[in-house]
Amino acid sequence: MKVFTIIVTIVALGLIGFNISQIDWNAPFEGQSVIALITILAALCAIILLQVLRLSKRVDEKLKEKR
Repeated sequence: MKVFTIIVTIVALGLIGFNISQIDWNAPFEGQSVIALITILAALCAIILLQVLRLSKRVDEKLKEKR
């Protein structure tokens, strides 16, 4: 699971980097720039969710060790 979250996080970071290059900084809320901004936001949400998943798995492992 840890390898999966790392791979998906790297892919999401790649998407963020690509979409930053697609933004027209003179008109960031028009045309294709809006799609790029939405994709950046979605990738950031995915990264946050993956980190929460990784943290919850770590807590679960700690609780199982105590039993």
